[in-house]
Amino acid sequence: MKFVNEFRNPKLVQALIKKVREYSSTPIKLMEVCGTHTVAISKSGLRQVIPNSITLLSGPGCPVCVTSHRDLDRAITLASIPNVIITTFGDMMKVPGSFSSLSKEKASGKDIRVVYSTLDALKIAEENRDKRIIFLGVGFETSAPTVGQAIIEARRRNLKNFFVFSALKTMPLVLKALIDLGEVNFQGYILPGHVSVIIGVKPYQFLSRDYGMPGVIAGFEPLDVLQTILMLVEMIEKGEPEIKIQYKRAVSPEGNLIAQELLKKVFEPSDADWRGIGVIPETGLKIAENYGDFDAERIFKVETPEPVEPKGCRCGEVLRGLIFPYQCGLFAKACTPESPVGPCMVSSEGACAAYYRYNKL
Repeated sequence: MKFVNEFRNPKLVQALIKKVREYSSTPIKLMEVCGTHTVAISKSGLRQVIPNSITLLSGPGCPVCVTSHRDLDRAITLASIPNVIITTFGDMMKVPGSFSSLSKEKASGKDIRVVYSTLDALKIAEENRDKRIIFLGVGFETSAPTVGQAIIEARRRNLKNFFVFSALKTMPLVLKALIDLGEVNFQGYILPGHVSVIIGVKPYQFLSRDYGMPGVIAGFEPLDVLQTILMLVEMIEKGEPEIKIQYKRAVSPEGNLIAQELLKKVFEPSDADWRGIGVIPETGLKIAENYGDFDAERIFKVETPEPVEPKGCRCGEVLRGLIFPYQCGLFAKACTPESPVGPCMVSSEGACAAYYRYNKL
């Protein structure tokens, strides 16, 4: 398969591993921000073949995982409003909130439906005009344009029963927050490929300019990740930090300008609550005033108790790169994909789920 098999060539993999070993002379910690990278690295066994001097840390790149307990509790509470249908992607169903989960609420009789696209949610709104349909918008710049387009399309179709609960987040400034926290001394970022298809390079340039932190936008095949590691090691060893693109077959320096304009049209920046990190200014996407009639947060006023974090769960520390999943006392014991305690074990992009499936120790 073109652009897949070429990036899994065993001979090229061995050659890149050899180069990485030649260049790596000092201990280096790199953070792979994207959850899809965590899965790809774990699935291909790259942690086992790179030099011991290189440590790969997982970061806050799983959208379900970083959705705060408070936002999750509010989404669950929305399901209790009469004549409301909640629509959501499947990963959100089993994430435990403070007092329930979407799957438990569905089992108790609430109308909660898994959809595979925002267009599915619009179709449900068209077919159930006597109901109010709320789509749970969770994700980064990758999925936010599809949510924005759904809102535009709902207005075009005059669907006055369609609403979005936006827990959408943006990526670049959380990278700044992790550096500013100073909890982990890492030397480079493996930057998210999917997000970067939309936003391009410019939003990351402050990392190298202001912090001396190199970053490489990476693809998701073994050769992509190995080449990215090599590019980062070279910059770190030379002391020449830049933001580079390895994933050139999908990412352009300017990004997707049409998607960027759509985001500016439908959303505006807002403060966002990140699980394990806290509130980070200007990292959320709030529905703009002009589209306020589709904003579930404005239309449906719900109150929830103070959120309660699951006892013993260290998902927040995993998301900050402080620990590896297997260092949590619940990992593979009380917390498994079948009976998750925290979202890092629920989502297909969660670090704990990836380690459980591919690297269980």
